[in-house]
Amino acid sequence: MIKLRPVILCALLTACFTLAAAAQVLPAETLITPAYPVEPQVQLVLDIARGELGYTEMSDGSTKYGKWAGDPKAQWCAEFLCWTVDQAGQQTGEGILGSLYPNYQGTNTGRDWFIAKGRYIARKGFVPGWGGQWYKGSREAMARDSYIPQPGDWVFLSYDSSGDTAHVAMVENCYRLNDGSGAVQVQVIEGNNPSAVARARYGLDDWRILGYGTVRDLADTSMRMGHSGEKVKALQQRLNLIGLLAEEDITGFYSQRTSDALKVFQASIQLNANGIANQATQLALSERADNWLMEHTEFWVVRDEPDS
Repeated sequence: MIKLRPVILCALLTACFTLAAAAQVLPAETLITPAYPVEPQVQLVLDIARGELGYTEMSDGSTKYGKWAGDPKAQWCAEFLCWTVDQAGQQTGEGILGSLYPNYQGTNTGRDWFIAKGRYIARKGFVPGWGGQWYKGSREAMARDSYIPQPGDWVFLSYDSSGDTAHVAMVENCYRLNDGSGAVQVQVIEGNNPSAVARARYGLDDWRILGYGTVRDLADTSMRMGHSGEKVKALQQRLNLIGLLAEEDITGFYSQRTSDALKVFQASIQLNANGIANQATQLALSERADNWLMEHTEFWVVRDEPDS
């Protein structure tokens, strides 16, 4: 039998305790704190979704979510999410289904709803049919895989090269791996996985992720004729504010008149007058509109503060 000297034994024990302590200090992953507070109505939706974990479809493929949506045997990932939002709305008395989140079943419909609302972030920083994206106020193009989704966001996925949405899930949390890679994983709650409500993980750079429907307006997107939605309406309001577009043309639809008004603005600041609201144009227009408001104090609204 080999006898260890006391000094060597102490060194080995110290090393073991050090490794054990390091294992406690460095877990396998770290929860990423959300960048924004989770609103109560979003938290309620998440809580309701967690309460459904483990629910399994019937033997004939039907679910209560499909039945609620009018098609008991539907492929029910979207139906599950819409159902949770409806349940939250019933508890709070707020119509959040159709305002904060879409009520839909069809392919691409939910993603397109978020795009129209101006609350969609593409994983690659480019929205097909629209153009490049940037974080609000930023002068840099959005880098791919840079958005850390927030709890309550919806993630849209595709399983082939078509780019059509084939699955949707709700973000619960994000985690950073402590294996030296710094990789981020997105934890979601999803229905129809493959026949139950369950948690799943996707890498932030997973090729299947198309993008995220967000609970906040965090990014802007290039726009051009034919587009419609809240971002288009905001663009038209700025053009109207500086006197380039009539009030009756604030429709939310990117018309020829909108394009012509934008061309006039672009020419006035020596940008390519092509009528496309790209990043440089939108940032310059926002700055012009803000300056116009600062110079026209007659439009300021002064509110009386209540006595304390």
